[in-house]
Amino acid sequence: MKIHALIILSLLISFNYIFNSREIAGSEPTAPEKSVATNISAMRSEENQEWQMLFDGKTKTGWHIWQNKTDGSAWKVADGVLYIDTTVKNGGGDLITDAEYENYHLSLEWKISKNGNSGIIFGIKEDPKYTYSFYTGPEMQVLDNDGHPDGKIYKHRAGNLYDLIASEQEPVKPVGEWNTAEIKWVNNKLEMYLNGVLVVSTTTNDEAWNKMVAGSKFKTLTDFGKFTKGKIGLQDHGDPVWYRNIRIRKL
Repeated sequence: MKIHALIILSLLISFNYIFNSREIAGSEPTAPEKSVATNISAMRSEENQEWQMLFDGKTKTGWHIWQNKTDGSAWKVADGVLYIDTTVKNGGGDLITDAEYENYHLSLEWKISKNGNSGIIFGIKEDPKYTYSFYTGPEMQVLDNDGHPDGKIYKHRAGNLYDLIASEQEPVKPVGEWNTAEIKWVNNKLEMYLNGVLVVSTTTNDEAWNKMVAGSKFKTLTDFGKFTKGKIGLQDHGDPVWYRNIRIRKL
C-alpha cells in the first residue's frame, strides 16, 4: 500500500508540475502583446507630436496676405475654420504662411462653395519681383468640378496639379462637404492625395518637369516650381472657400 501511495503521490506531483508549466507557458505571449500595444501607442503619440499646426483655429497668427497688399480682413476665423468672406471689399488676396518650409507633409481640409474656385499653392517665394504667388508656386486645385467653368478643362479639376497633371481618379466630395488634401514634397519627389487617394505623383525640377512646364500656361515664368523651400498659400479666387485642420510635419 505504501508503494502504491508513493506512486500516486509521485503522479500527482508530476501532473501538477506539467499543469503549472503549461499555464506559465500559455501566459508568456501576454507580456509581448502588451509591449507591442504600448509601442504602437507610443509611435502614434510620437507621430502626432511631429505635426505642427499652421492654423491654431482661433487666429490668423502665422499668416499674411501676399506681399501685404491688403489688411487681410476678408479672411476670417470662426469655429475652428479659416474662410474668406467675399462681401468684404479690398481685404482679400492670397493668404500665405510667414515661414518657409522644405521636405514636408502638408495636410488640411477644404470645402468649396457652389461654382467656387480656390487652390493650395506651395513652394512660394515671396519677392517683390513676382507679381503673384503662383509665379513661383505650383497649385493643388480646389474646385466645384460641376459648377465652375474650369471643371470642363483637362488638368484644372479638383485635386489636379493645376494645368500640369490631371488625376486619373477623382475622389472629390460634393460641394459643401469637407475634403482632405495632402501634399508630400521631399527632395523634388511630389505626391498629392485627395481624401486618402494618391492623385498625383511626379518629380519636380528635372528634364521631364521642365518640358511639362514649357507646355503649360506657366511657360513664361522662369522661376515657376524652382523653389523647393518656400511658403504655403491659400488662394483667393473671389469665391467663398473654407479651410481647417492645417498642419505640417518635416520629412
